[in-house]
Amino acid sequence: MHNFKDLKVWQKSIELAVEVYQAASLLPSDERFGLISQMKRCSVSISSNIAEGSGRSSKAQFKYFLNISQGSAFELETQLIISNKLMLLKDELAENLIEKTMQIQKMIYALDRSIKT
Repeated sequence: MHNFKDLKVWQKSIELAVEVYQAASLLPSDERFGLISQMKRCSVSISSNIAEGSGRSSKAQFKYFLNISQGSAFELETQLIISNKLMLLKDELAENLIEKTMQIQKMIYALDRSIKT
């Protein structure tokens, strides 16, 4: 269907995942099985579901995986907000990651809307 590597939203979500992993390394080790684990999983899930959906045989399946990807992006945004409110991430870093996450949410939405089933 689509070559996922050519999709700008996939490229941006890969960059975001790398940045989330870097930010997670700044969190206290007692969050290893809490926020760190959750944030890493959602950040990877965004690009992974875009890739998986693009390889499916129908547009409806691609849209389904985009919806999962979108859910992961909203989950990540929530976890970043919580991390910031707990003062585990500095304001500037949290705001930067949240902004990038919101941009990806908009890109996923636009891609989903562009696919006619």
